[in-house]
Amino acid sequence: MKHVLIAGATGYLGRHLCAEYQSRGWHVTALVRKKTGGADLAADTIIEAEATWPETLHGTMANIDLVVSALGITRQADGVGYWDVDYQANVNLLVEALRSNVIHFAFVHVLHADRMDHVPLVAAKSAFVRKLQTAAIQSTVIAPTGYFSDMGDFFTMAKAGRVWLFGNGQHRINPIDGADLATATFDAIAQGAAWADIGGPATYTQDEVAGLCFKALDLQPRITHLPDVLRRLSLWLLPRLAPRRLAGPAQFVLTAAAMNMTAPPQGTRQLADHFQTLAASSDAERASDSKGDTP
Repeated sequence: MKHVLIAGATGYLGRHLCAEYQSRGWHVTALVRKKTGGADLAADTIIEAEATWPETLHGTMANIDLVVSALGITRQADGVGYWDVDYQANVNLLVEALRSNVIHFAFVHVLHADRMDHVPLVAAKSAFVRKLQTAAIQSTVIAPTGYFSDMGDFFTMAKAGRVWLFGNGQHRINPIDGADLATATFDAIAQGAAWADIGGPATYTQDEVAGLCFKALDLQPRITHLPDVLRRLSLWLLPRLAPRRLAGPAQFVLTAAAMNMTAPPQGTRQLADHFQTLAASSDAERASDSKGDTP
């Protein structure tokens, strides 16, 4: 039996990666910050360690054949930032993998990172990728277009009654479900790919993504297009005025919003079904709240 260690195992993609590798007959070791957070993971072994502290990683990769890191942060908090986690914590994992003679190291990156190196979140990831690609280990870099979960901002705006978009709403994206991305990641690594751009099965314009949200909510579409100059102004103001924990993810979202985030299609799960699930959950919450308000 082959052994894989999943870093970032309690995150959105990490959970799907654990389930995918276990379903393929691998022994899965999940690296988590706190074991209580990984109680429901599809993992054979759970190891508690803090990847930003290299001494806690010693011995964690004995008999491991493959490390897959989906480790990264969206919002900078707890006194750590992108360079502490997306770069240095992954460097610490790589150093331990090399020390333990791990054969293969895979890392989940960002699509079009070469066009977003001025964005702190992406710059830290890109710096790690450069280090990984020069290390004495087989490597695979996975660059997804975006997760279904990332489309939540569209749904939240639609639920509030209006979706606000910068520009003309015609930039395209083919986001992918986490389970489909885990499958595509497994296949890319198994095939020995050095790099894999991965998208979902269907491509939409931003206007069309908004339309799917309104349809799921059974609401009349209301989309407002803002001048792109406002997006560019926001990018200039964010690092100067906003708290770091808010500026970082906003810079990434606003930069990606002005690109076509499309990659070769993989998977079968549809974004419309994802929004239908969110809408059903929203309806259930409203029904529960109504019952709670009944005297």
